[in-house]
Amino acid sequence: MVAIEVEGLRKTFKKGKVVAVDGVSLTIEKGELFGLLGPNGAGKTTLIKCLSTLLIPDGGRIRIFGHDVLKESLKVRRLIGLVTGGERTLYWKLSVFDNLRYFAALYGLYGRKARRRIEEMIEVMDLVEKRDERVERLSTGMRQKVALARALLHDPELLLLDEPTLGLDPQFSRVIRRFIKEELQKKLKKTILLTTHYMEEADELCDRIGFMSQGKIAACATPEELKEKIPHERLLEIKMAGLPDESLIRNIPGVEDVLMIVDNNRTVLRIQSPDPEGILATVLERLRKECRIIGFGLTTPTLEDVFIFLTGEELR
Repeated sequence: MVAIEVEGLRKTFKKGKVVAVDGVSLTIEKGELFGLLGPNGAGKTTLIKCLSTLLIPDGGRIRIFGHDVLKESLKVRRLIGLVTGGERTLYWKLSVFDNLRYFAALYGLYGRKARRRIEEMIEVMDLVEKRDERVERLSTGMRQKVALARALLHDPELLLLDEPTLGLDPQFSRVIRRFIKEELQKKLKKTILLTTHYMEEADELCDRIGFMSQGKIAACATPEELKEKIPHERLLEIKMAGLPDESLIRNIPGVEDVLMIVDNNRTVLRIQSPDPEGILATVLERLRKECRIIGFGLTTPTLEDVFIFLTGEELR
């Protein structure tokens, strides 16, 4: 059964001058965990808001489990749960329990049924010790757990997770990712559409991934199928202290593409070439004039390498 069907979706802003979503067509099956991977500004959040009835598209068509998003918006809203990262979607002055009780009422849950469902979500999200704590006193990770509990209150068939680990520390990110994969998809059999610009997150979680760039879907396949689009099985990776002139490496014969990742004063170069061993000596010779080499070796392509290869854009 098809959970999400998008045909030729288009959304613009500023009287059509800014195109956020540009003719997107997409099909997601029931039970699938599908990822939209792309940099900030690619159109991922706008697409999610169109799917969740928060934005009216300028063109195209969306069906959620066969229901037209524009013509049957109330039915669609009962089928979806929405979680956004980095946005204030809870009432900070209320406790965890009172937040969930308020949103349960909006979903039409009252009395014993509401209380039973709230307690179940508090248990599932490991929030028992925080149930009476004000949301403003919780960590970012704990707030995201409450947001997930809120989205699950009415037991939706489809979850739209927009950057669910944005701003979380690595430990909490792992907890949220594990919950999404093990509990939501595998145990509860939810259909999940997840947006992210974290390559590792998409690779770890998703059954299929759509690369989104400048409002369009540039490619759509499983993570392994996407990696096979890189023409070479191995890349040359060099780690160094300092910031090199990337053009010095791009000008070397045999170099097809270069990805440069900078973190503080540390730089990683990932170089595509049909003969990575053959260009190694020349690459090191040029880099040593500008930087201190920390290490080098051969590695396999990542989704970020594929994204840059197909779109020319970086995810970071």
